[in-house]
Amino acid sequence: MSRRTLLGLGLGATALMLAGCNRFGISTEPSAAASTLNMIWWGDAARAEATEAMLAVFTKEHDGLTIKTEYQDSGPYADKMATRFAAGDIPDLFNQRRDSLREYADRGALLDLNQHLDVLNLDDVPKTAPLGVVGDALYGIPAGLNAVGFVINRNLTDQYGVEIPDGDTWSWDDLWAFSKAVTDASGGQVYGVDMAFDTVQNLVVFVRQTGEELYNEDGSFGASEKTLTDWFAMSVEQRAAGALAPAGHIETVGSSAEQSPLAAGLVAGQVIPTNNLKAYNDASGGALELLRMPGEVQGARRGMSIDTSMYWSIGQESPNQEMALELLDFIVNSVEGNEAVGATRGLPASTVVAEAIADSLSPEDQRSIAYITALAEEELPDSRPDPIGGQAVQDALTDIATEVTFGRITAQEAAKQVMAAASEALGQA
Repeated sequence: MSRRTLLGLGLGATALMLAGCNRFGISTEPSAAASTLNMIWWGDAARAEATEAMLAVFTKEHDGLTIKTEYQDSGPYADKMATRFAAGDIPDLFNQRRDSLREYADRGALLDLNQHLDVLNLDDVPKTAPLGVVGDALYGIPAGLNAVGFVINRNLTDQYGVEIPDGDTWSWDDLWAFSKAVTDASGGQVYGVDMAFDTVQNLVVFVRQTGEELYNEDGSFGASEKTLTDWFAMSVEQRAAGALAPAGHIETVGSSAEQSPLAAGLVAGQVIPTNNLKAYNDASGGALELLRMPGEVQGARRGMSIDTSMYWSIGQESPNQEMALELLDFIVNSVEGNEAVGATRGLPASTVVAEAIADSLSPEDQRSIAYITALAEEELPDSRPDPIGGQAVQDALTDIATEVTFGRITAQEAAKQVMAAASEALGQA
């Protein structure tokens, strides 16, 4: 059963269970709900430890409050969310993925935060921040601001005598020339870069640089067959040239920095979300340079944007909305709380908080914040929640890119398959 089906069943089931509840789904009977709050997110143990440190600051100010927390990796997390909503077990405050917020919002599962700005203060969150807006409603606050970036291991480039290109101006051709130079200099012991052609975030940058959008403002699919063909053809050409590792050479064993090809020493560079710079730097020896994505100067328009990989949302029928709103306001506006959690989810959405905590962060997190701050001063495309069906497009892209990697389909066949999968997933068939 799909997550969408589970969510739909769950909302219907929840409505049947609301006897004795008010219109928000909050029980009118005396209970311990007011002193207990359930908060769930995705991430690793390090993120959990940092988040618990933040929550300790909040509970110190709220005697008698217990916060029950849960976390999980992003893939299993999506299934967990769907199952919980299907069972009517609605968390109070929770992470929403970019590719799921619209689905939950359109099904009436999320609280419109615009109706509660008397509690949730967004005065210091810039209007350009990637808020979880659907229509006139606000369903999600960025858990942190970040962007994609290329990291290069200077230890390896120094070892093999390869110069790192200018990360502000390099082109796609510069990227592949650099990558092949590392591969050749190392005798194939290390490949220059690992570029994930099966990841929507990377494809979005490439598509925008052509002047198109992967998802148009109305939620339709905007990439042309030619652009998708060029994307896949690039992977085929660079694998043949030695700038990318052969099919099967790099196996994905997990999503953490410690499990990355960069940490394993298989490549000298890869794309990461900027909020994970410290984790990748620690895992790969501590000499990472952070560069922008290639092609930003040469493209028809900019491809990069200030994004968020996750939002904080509150359930429309969560049992403790009032306290959840207080906690969300604390997450957005508390300097002490953000000092405790650090930049594990990215730059704080509040400009006042971001400036206040900067000196307390690690050198890597300070570099990440400087990177985001510089981008924020430039003319960039808007970042919006993915349309309903976005996760199905990502799933299809993953499968299709694998077929290209192993030479089982051509770049043009792959482009046609992505177009067809997107048309079906987005309801355009």
